Amino acid sequence: MSKSSDRFIVAVANQKGGVGKSTTTINMGAALAGMGERVLIIDADPQANATSGLGVDRHGVTVNTYDLILGQGEVDDAIEPTSVKDLFVVASSIDLAAAEIELVARMSREQLLAKALSTMETEFDAIFIDCPPSLGLITVNALTAAHEVLIPIQTEYYALEGLTQLLRSIEAIQSHLNPKLRIEGAVLTMYDRRTTLAGEVSTQVRDHFGTTAYDTVIPRTVRLAEAPSFGEPIESFDRKSKGAAAYRALAKEWRKRHGRST
Repeated sequence: MSKSSDRFIVAVANQKGGVGKSTTTINMGAALAGMGERVLIIDADPQANATSGLGVDRHGVTVNTYDLILGQGEVDDAIEPTSVKDLFVVASSIDLAAAEIELVARMSREQLLAKALSTMETEFDAIFIDCPPSLGLITVNALTAAHEVLIPIQTEYYALEGLTQLLRSIEAIQSHLNPKLRIEGAVLTMYDRRTTLAGEVSTQVRDHFGTTAYDTVIPRTVRLAEAPSFGEPIESFDRKSKGAAAYRALAKEWRKRHGRST
């Protein structure tokens, strides 16, 4: 088991939908688990794509992310196993969609998830929080609880549109709620090398983020798109696919950045 001080909490965030947040959370988590890391995924998106993508029925769990944020359950009771060894998940709930309103009247409403995670006794090497496609209170809770932010960016027109708002939100949280938060990196997703656009967006992202942009890019592939419907990460669904290889490469980069042996 790892020591709590060695645990990294990563918020996977981008307020734009459809950029590959859940895909990256699931598959990076699975790749890291395959490298010997003990990984927990917290699904903080009401759409529950990370939950279903890992083959977990959110209706069958006793305690979920909504319960944690609202203080109605213990985090250790919410941890569910997946089909992947050393990969676990805290399931989402459709009730999270209403939590934004419920949280408005709460004291220290931005720090409720951090408070819940501080009571965790189960040990993990890394915790990934799959954020909703918004900058509301759920995402703010995730960023306040996290040590770092990973930003998936789809290689499409206006890829950087809206990122200014996200970066401003991160700066505000660093100033007022979580001074230890840092931007860990940006990763290009749904990359099609055959298009000029992909190259142009890649250049823009690397110019904008510099060395925090990952060298690894995630290709647009049919197998990556199919895997969630089978409730499996790409690593177990089709380990020989380009998507699986890309997420293993991304996981290796992440481990290297964090001083982990590969």
